[in-house]
Amino acid sequence: MTALDRRYDTKIHRRVTRTVMVGDVPIGSEHPVVVQSMINEDTLDIDGSVAGILRLVEAGCEIVRVTTPSIGHAKAMAKIRAALREQGCMVPLVADVHHNGIKIALEVAKHVDKVRINPGLFVFDKPDPDRQEFSKEEFAAIGRRIRETFEPLVTLLRDQNKALRIGVNHGSLAERMLFTYGDTPQGMVESAMEFVRICHELDFHNIVISMKASRAPVMLAAYRLMADTMDKEGFNYPLHLGVTEAGDGDYGRIKSTAGIATLLADGLGDTLRVSLTEAPEKEIPVCYSILQSLGLRKTMVEYVACPSCGRTLFNLEEVLHKVRDATNHLQGLDVAVMGCIVNGPGEMADADYGYVGKGPGTIALYRGRDEIRKVPEAEGVDALIQLIKEDGRWVEPA
Repeated sequence: MTALDRRYDTKIHRRVTRTVMVGDVPIGSEHPVVVQSMINEDTLDIDGSVAGILRLVEAGCEIVRVTTPSIGHAKAMAKIRAALREQGCMVPLVADVHHNGIKIALEVAKHVDKVRINPGLFVFDKPDPDRQEFSKEEFAAIGRRIRETFEPLVTLLRDQNKALRIGVNHGSLAERMLFTYGDTPQGMVESAMEFVRICHELDFHNIVISMKASRAPVMLAAYRLMADTMDKEGFNYPLHLGVTEAGDGDYGRIKSTAGIATLLADGLGDTLRVSLTEAPEKEIPVCYSILQSLGLRKTMVEYVACPSCGRTLFNLEEVLHKVRDATNHLQGLDVAVMGCIVNGPGEMADADYGYVGKGPGTIALYRGRDEIRKVPEAEGVDALIQLIKEDGRWVEPA
């Protein structure tokens, strides 16, 4: 298939990536896109952290990240992991390591399934306000220091068969990258590739890459350039998608969707996080909604509903809420709620079930394209449930 043909294809063709195991969860193009998030409790608060992780898992989170800014936080991860396992929670844990964090990383790697480092901060030197440039020799010398510092972590993760996320942030590029490449997607890519090449030279390949930015256009450019750069050099590592610091409310969700969904539609991305300034568990439904809207995961009911017009024969918004409240615990179904017969059967042709205004006070129920029965409007929702039960596709709500 040519690039032009693919542009018009209705199926998303994911970039082929290797499988990286994070605990028992596989990340890669042969597997469903994985949903993850991060708790916001202090890691030293063992009980609070465990409760936060359990809330995320209850919401459907598949991998959980925890901050580890000190050795004490790193050691606390052992207690958090033990407490989770005692409660039967096997969710993979990721440690987020900060400035000059090699000692922290080496400690916490014993207690988690994946370590996340930020190349801009991992070997961190305070910026020199008087510096005008980096010579090639200075640039290379820092590169050697990075390798020397980084190698023990790579070796440990490789020998324990654990994973690493090389997580670049647009806002925290190292000074030498800023001077050499500017505050650009290219600088982000070069920052990541320096660490990717070290891992490759050390025969370590359990790597996931992220290229996050707070502005969607920067994030889009960085991920696309990273994918192209890796492909040219023969690296097929998975990508972790996210728009960092997206904010809250509708705008935070829209901003995250603009970046994440655009890349997923291009076939890029094997795991994702929606970063909201809200309770972490509120991120999870947004992740699944993005994936479902693109046909990449089907974990909930897909509702098809017309926007309503003068032909609508009932209060469409009210009825949609009633139908959703009655059926949203189901999985894998498409349910259409249409205001009238004019467009209903055609627009909802791909739905499993249809609820259509047939005439004043009358609802027609459909199975696919076939009208099954007509019922009074007051009985419509109950009749829809009965039809689903007749087909053996109903489960009682938990």
